[in-house]
Amino acid sequence: MNKSSDYEPTIGIECHVQLKTATKLFSATDNDARDSEPNSCVSEIDFALPGMLPMLNHEAIVLAARAGKALNAKIANVSRFDRKHYFYPDLPKGYQTTQMYQPIILAGFVELPSGVKVRIHHAHLEEDAGKLTHHGDHSLVDLNRAGTPLIEIVSEPDIHSAHDAKLYAQELQMLMKYADVSYANLFHGNMRFDVNVSVARKGATELGLRCEVKNLNSFRSVERAAEYEIARQIDILESGETVKQETRGWHDADQKTFSQRSKEDTQDYRYMPDADIPPVILTDDEIAEMQSGMRKMPHEYRENWRELNLDESVVETVLQDEQLAESMDAIFAKGFPQPKTEIVAGMADFVGEISIDDYDKLVKRIFNWFASIAWESLDMSRLDGRIGPRWLLSLSKLAADGKLSSTGAKEIFVAGFSEEFTPGKMPEDFAKEKNLIQNSNEDEIAKIVDEVLADPASQKPLADIRGGNDKAIGFLVGQIMKKSQGKANPGLAQKLIRERL
Repeated sequence: MNKSSDYEPTIGIECHVQLKTATKLFSATDNDARDSEPNSCVSEIDFALPGMLPMLNHEAIVLAARAGKALNAKIANVSRFDRKHYFYPDLPKGYQTTQMYQPIILAGFVELPSGVKVRIHHAHLEEDAGKLTHHGDHSLVDLNRAGTPLIEIVSEPDIHSAHDAKLYAQELQMLMKYADVSYANLFHGNMRFDVNVSVARKGATELGLRCEVKNLNSFRSVERAAEYEIARQIDILESGETVKQETRGWHDADQKTFSQRSKEDTQDYRYMPDADIPPVILTDDEIAEMQSGMRKMPHEYRENWRELNLDESVVETVLQDEQLAESMDAIFAKGFPQPKTEIVAGMADFVGEISIDDYDKLVKRIFNWFASIAWESLDMSRLDGRIGPRWLLSLSKLAADGKLSSTGAKEIFVAGFSEEFTPGKMPEDFAKEKNLIQNSNEDEIAKIVDEVLADPASQKPLADIRGGNDKAIGFLVGQIMKKSQGKANPGLAQKLIRERL
């Protein structure tokens, strides 16, 4: 018996999310240092020079309130900042300003696409530290990141598989993007995950000792690190030893975790209230104002689209871009005709096939204006010279009327975003150029069907169908398509064959 089946893993995740404020949490320094020289986006406050006092960035409070709503959490009417003491070269003050005792975001939850609900214990505001780069026997420090506003989202230990840990991380990223509180770019470090893993025998009343794997910056590493830790801890327990509670790192090249230091306890940080920063006091009306105007969240789109019976992978691909999701939702709300699945699948295929650089340059620009079109004033006769609801509705109508196959609809959709597109060029123009218009005239197709069924070569497939081998109908449809030079509507052809059988 597989020994892993005797154990249940338990995972909790702490996620650090950089907020997209213009300036840092406690200074007026530029908060975007991506293309800047090291130590160039730093002020006297970030350097912690004597006599420098922090000034709280109000926009960070607003973004935290919006993040809280995305997390289905209540925002505290009173929150306070504390000092967390530890000494690293990338933390000039010798303490981090954070919220230990009264965080701004209280309990909430995140629901995964699978329906698994992960509770949020809290999320607190804090400043980021700088960055150390290690070179052999020495390290270099860059303080550009010091003072960057973060929210740290702390989950309850509700995750029980490495796969769900990855799904939770992915859902968090989407929530932060949809709430428009962070760029949420993992490559640039806008989100980082600390994964706490423990294992215990099934049925145990207490959780096992946990190990924390720090600073994971990809969904793949979240899943792989959790998988590795689960297996490592099971091996330790199976050998009769005890798991040591510690902080571990992740070595991506070796796909292994490694020990960094023993796990600190709260008292080791000597938390104390920060006397330089007054409490943050918010009324319910102020919180409501901060949270106003937020777009729908991913779970709301999933619910809206449930009746469309779209493939889950298609839905999740569309949801990767919040403007794309907003645009599609608006089209569906206008009574987008069937078949909806083919058009959205075509869009998902298109988005999934291009590089992230092309995506930033092309697709976002297209859908920025696409989402801004006034849906209430659709004019089917107006040529606006660009892809919009009128163009997509026209494409969908061709598919719904049987003039286009689902494959043809996808091909034309992609062509609409290619160099082939010129202002005023409609889907039907593309379809005619590409010879994709199907013949859905039942009388004409019926004649071809009768000719094919009368052909001696069709007798064996007909006998197979009557004998229960339904797949044989594909041969007959293929013969009809061949005789019609690819013009016959295959769905109608199959319908007519079955009527004659």
